[in-house]
Amino acid sequence: MLAKISIMIDSSKRLGQFLRAARERKGLTLRAVEQSTRISNAYLSQLESGKIKQPSPVILHKLSEIYEISYAAAMLHAGYPLPNEDKQGEGAKRMTGSFSDLTEEEEIELSEYLTFIRARRRRGTK
Repeated sequence: MLAKISIMIDSSKRLGQFLRAARERKGLTLRAVEQSTRISNAYLSQLESGKIKQPSPVILHKLSEIYEISYAAAMLHAGYPLPNEDKQGEGAKRMTGSFSDLTEEEEIELSEYLTFIRARRRRGTK
């Protein structure tokens, strides 16, 4: 039980860091996100600081769209299971051996970089 609680705390911090990095990459302020999504500035701040541990999927979807990040990645960072996760995770399982010794910070940085690459690909830049 204690391990589960600490995992939830860690994932909320990771989610906050993930969302903050995505927002900053887009050059958006919390106020600009609030205007676009109608999610309050205070809520966004608490989400990024890890005080809000598991936002609703609707909130994550809105933020995924404005930040141009993967909705699935946001859901995973928030601790939500994904449907058909076994099928989607096959590629990740193949790569697990290569990345089994990553620190939490390295894992977050890789996730952020992958989000950046995918956003660039969607925009058509290389």
